[in-house]
Amino acid sequence: MTIFKEKIDEEYVTISEVKTLLNDVEAERAADEDRDLQYELARAIEHVNRHAVLEAEESRELVDQLLDLEKVNEKIAHRIADLLPQDRTELRAIYAKERHTLDGEELDEILNVVAQYT
Repeated sequence: MTIFKEKIDEEYVTISEVKTLLNDVEAERAADEDRDLQYELARAIEHVNRHAVLEAEESRELVDQLLDLEKVNEKIAHRIADLLPQDRTELRAIYAKERHTLDGEELDEILNVVAQYT
């Protein structure tokens, strides 16, 4: 027997935006003495606190600027905002599974946008 679940909606969010959402959940749970943090939730909060570099608003601005560039789609823009690549090699790693490759000028254009936030 196979059970299929229908995907109703999908939205990309940056790790910084997730941090904001999870911090709200954590505060809500802390206010209720009868509710403990589940292990998975505690680990997720720990992860985003360790890896989120930008504030949620900054990461959203970065994504929006990246989406204005020709070779950056929504998925890639969010990945770049999460990882904040510092050089061409790191940026190429993000594009490794994509169908198209970027030339040096396109890579530099993306890196210049990222540099504004690091």
